[in-house]
Formats: sequence, structure tokens, C-alpha cells
Amino acid sequence: MDLSKYLKPGDRVVFGQACGEPTTLVEALIAQGPAIGDLGAFIATSFSGLFTPETASAFRLSSMGAIGALRSMTKANLLDVIPVHVSQVAPLIEWGVMPCDVAMIQVSPADAEGNHSCGLISDYVRAAVDKARVVIAEVNEQVPYVPGELIPGSAIDVAVTVSRTPVEVAPAKIGPTDEAIAKFCAEYIGDGSVIQTGVGAVPDAILRLLHDRKDLGVHSGMLGDGLVELAEAGVMTNARKEIDTGVSINGALIGTKRLYDWAHNNPSIRMTPTSYTHDAGVLGKLSRLVTINSAVEVDLTGQVNAEQVGNAYVGGTGGQVDFVRAGARSPGGASLMVLGATAKGGTLSKIVPKLGGPVTSARTEVDVVVTEFGAAELKGQSLAERARRLVAIAHPDFREELDRTAHEVAKRGF
Repeated sequence: MDLSKYLKPGDRVVFGQACGEPTTLVEALIAQGPAIGDLGAFIATSFSGLFTPETASAFRLSSMGAIGALRSMTKANLLDVIPVHVSQVAPLIEWGVMPCDVAMIQVSPADAEGNHSCGLISDYVRAAVDKARVVIAEVNEQVPYVPGELIPGSAIDVAVTVSRTPVEVAPAKIGPTDEAIAKFCAEYIGDGSVIQTGVGAVPDAILRLLHDRKDLGVHSGMLGDGLVELAEAGVMTNARKEIDTGVSINGALIGTKRLYDWAHNNPSIRMTPTSYTHDAGVLGKLSRLVTINSAVEVDLTGQVNAEQVGNAYVGGTGGQVDFVRAGARSPGGASLMVLGATAKGGTLSKIVPKLGGPVTSARTEVDVVVTEFGAAELKGQSLAERARRLVAIAHPDFREELDRTAHEVAKRGF
């Protein structure tokens, strides 16, 4: 495919992200981008490994964080980080704040009506399609047709048919710290709870502990392989949800072929854009919503940094703030912020007197912080009591030092 027929110098490209990344189109742009010149591109997350310092000459890449394989780009100072919630990407595209001249997306083969499923990602895809001058779609025969967001064939200007394995993200290895954190988190998840979670060792460890629950539901920005086991075991029924009863609501499938095969033509899951998965009005209709998010560090007042360690940008804003607020306000629900108590082989505490990076989630929103040493319930507590509770779940090696700061907070009252 000759991209010069469709792209011109100065164009800004928006890619489908995560496991919905159109790898054939990305490879084409990497190869042909330098000849076109002055191109920019945005992708929220990437796990393909195609974006490297060596490919950066093809276009200037921007993202909402260094999630997945994008960390190498931040280390080389070749990624422009845009501090934006994933729920705001689509509106900013619609308003023209984040330019989208060309949308490059991955979709499933068309159904009988000529509509393509967004397949593995639906968050800001439709917004990019509606805004772009040119829509180039990688129609991948191995992408599942998942109920939900559809792209009509008439909206696609250029269709490139391929048959290749979509990007996969293997389940993370679960260690003793992950298992310890999971045990504390599982105590907040009862029968009929609605779960929002990410992917990784701690979420998978939590899900393994829930097989004795009944009628769990899902309303999440992403799903991984771990939830397939709950669905197959009859635990994840969505039967008690006030809305979307019987259906798991999701915006991204991030996992392996096992997850993709389960989702194919499965009426018990629906892929929706962030205007639904992350919407405060929608989330406000759910009781017993338990949201699970991760942090790089938490200070003694409850502020959360999920983005940066020193000069290294290692995370991103994602959808954390939307779900932190929703879980904390849900009747019978909770918002869990999880992190291991230490980093760098136990030499650094992740419960800190003062954040070393930006505030991703404000202390006014944070509900429960969980480490392998316990759960600190912060909602409605004074700053002095918050500090005391957070010291109690820090690693014992650092509690004496942290307690001195906590004592100063108690003296001041703030």
C-alpha cells in the first residue's frame, strides 16, 4: 500500500491502541513516513514493540503515558506525553484539540450488514473515524467480532485485508507480594459486586480469589484473561447490575487468544466507547462498584502518583481518576488503590512523605490504599489519621522514618 496517496506532509495520525493496534498499518507508516515527512501520530498505549527510538524518525509520537512498550520511547526522550484521561481523548479529537487527519484502525471482518466490529478496542476509535479526513482500516480476519461498537463499511476509505495474530499480552507472573495484596482487596468484593480492573499480576491474583462469589458483574475500561475463568465458572453473571443486566461492559480486550475467542460473538459482553465506560452519569447508576487501580507511590495525605519515578516516566493517567471517584461514591462499593510497599529490591518505600512525581489522583478522591501489609481506609479521615493509617501499611523497615512525618502532620493538623 502506498500511503503517499492518502497522507500528506503535516498530517496527524491517530492509531487504535493496545491490542487493537493496527500493526500492518503501523509498519507501513514506519517504513514510508520519512518520505512523506512532518507527520505526527497519537496512540494511547502500545504493546506491539513497533514503536522504538529507531523507528521514531518516521513521525513524532505522542501518548497519554509510557504504558506497555512505550517506555523505551520516554527513556530516549522521543515521546510527547499528553496529560489526559483516556475518557477525554475522544472529546478532544471531536473538538479538534487533538488533531486527527488520518485514522488508522483495526477491525474485524464485516457482518452481513457490512458493519465491522471494533474488535479488541472501542474507546476513542469511533471519534477518530468520525473526525478523520481519511480512514484506513486494517481488516484482520483473526480479530473477533465482539458485540458493541460498530464501524460501517461506508465510513472506511481504505480497507487493507490481513490475517495475522493480533497483539497479545500474556498474563503477568503472580508473586507473593501480589497474592498478599489480593487477599486484602478480595475482602471488599462481595456477592453482586461490579468490578473495574486493569490487567497485571495483582488484578489476576484478586480474580483467582473470587470463585466462591455469586453474581459478580463487570463495568470496566479493560478486561484481561483472568475474567474468562470467572465467566466460565458461572461467577461473572452481571445479574445484579442496575443497568446492562447480564452483560459485561468493556472498552478494551487486553490479553491472549483465549480471551479473544471467548469474546467472539459473545452476547454477554459489549464493547463501548469511553463516553459510556467512563461516564460519571453511567457509573453513578451502579451500586457495589469496586474499582481497582495501581499507583507508583502514595504520600501520607493520600495523594497518588501513577505516572513518574524521578526523571523516568513509567505510567500514565489512563482512566484512573474516573473510576477512583466512581468506586468511592458507589453505595456498597469501594475504590482500591494498590501498590507494593517497596521498590528497587526493598530499598525504597512507596509510601512516602512527599510525592516525587505528579499528582494523578487527588487525596480528596482516594478511598482505600492497599499494600501487602494491609488496607488503609482514608475516606472521611483527617490528614493526621490518614498519615497514621498509611504508616501502618508501609514496610516495617520504613515505618519509623515515616512516623516522624506523620507526627508533624498530627501536630499541625494538616
